[in-house]
Amino acid sequence: MENDALSQILNALQMRGTVYFHTDFSSPWGVEVPNYSNVARFHMVMRGSCFVAIAGLSDPIHLSTGDLVVIPHGVSHVLSDIPEREADELDFVLSRSGYDGTGALVYGGEDEFGSCKLFCGHFEFEEGVTHPLLAGLPEVIHLPNTQTMNADWLDSVIRFVSSEVLGEKAGAGAIVHRLTEIIFIQTVRAFVDLVGDQAGSLAGVLDPKLSRSLNAVHSNPEDNWTVQSMAAIAGMSRTVFAERFNALIGMTPHNYVTHWRMQLAHRQLAKSSETIIDIAEAVGYGSEAAFTRAFKKQFNVTPGIFRREAKSIS
Repeated sequence: MENDALSQILNALQMRGTVYFHTDFSSPWGVEVPNYSNVARFHMVMRGSCFVAIAGLSDPIHLSTGDLVVIPHGVSHVLSDIPEREADELDFVLSRSGYDGTGALVYGGEDEFGSCKLFCGHFEFEEGVTHPLLAGLPEVIHLPNTQTMNADWLDSVIRFVSSEVLGEKAGAGAIVHRLTEIIFIQTVRAFVDLVGDQAGSLAGVLDPKLSRSLNAVHSNPEDNWTVQSMAAIAGMSRTVFAERFNALIGMTPHNYVTHWRMQLAHRQLAKSSETIIDIAEAVGYGSEAAFTRAFKKQFNVTPGIFRREAKSIS
């Protein structure tokens, strides 16, 4: 399972799922969630309904029981019982409600019949690490209950996560983190099933043919990859492969190989004690000079300076 393209990418991005809280909001209510980089926020409606207004998008989205919304780039947004409700900042809500990190976040008015129970969290990615998959994500992924309630995976995962959050047993935190990562992966799959090639890089990563080539590049970055060799693994002609790869992934096969190698090197330089030449060879460069040129072009800093800065921060 760890060898599929999506798993390899998410491992390289160091994705980690986190649950903030489950809510019990009663009308009238409105909560403004601030912008936060390197995260994809998510909200699942467990009961009731609400609206989410996302910065940069004109129309609020109506969410009903079973709906799941993911905000991939962590932009600010407002959750509320009705559109254009005056919203309180999240920090104020947490303080005013007396929420201490346990139990439900209770907030709003006295209308119990207008209550909304949400399951909220985010998927976090390591700072400084990038991938076309992240850049190609839309501003919002909305899976209506017709997509989620018919999906046994989501129902089972959400129920399990909810029981762990409510039970607060030993080890619950680790379990919840792992399960929220499953939510992200399955959301990506469901989104691609819903919109097809319009999902761009997501569709490319999950494409049966392109993913075979990506798997090989990810597993053996040191190989001498060419468009022809990648196309052969995908079982496609060179021309068709290059055109489809570029259309979905958003870069040429050659540029993708370079990008992937640099992301691996970035991680190794920051976290390992291997020599620069050993790292260079591991990602496909025969000389430290060639590796240094490629790394500086990608990150605007030499590998040596980057490593010293990374070690000083840690």
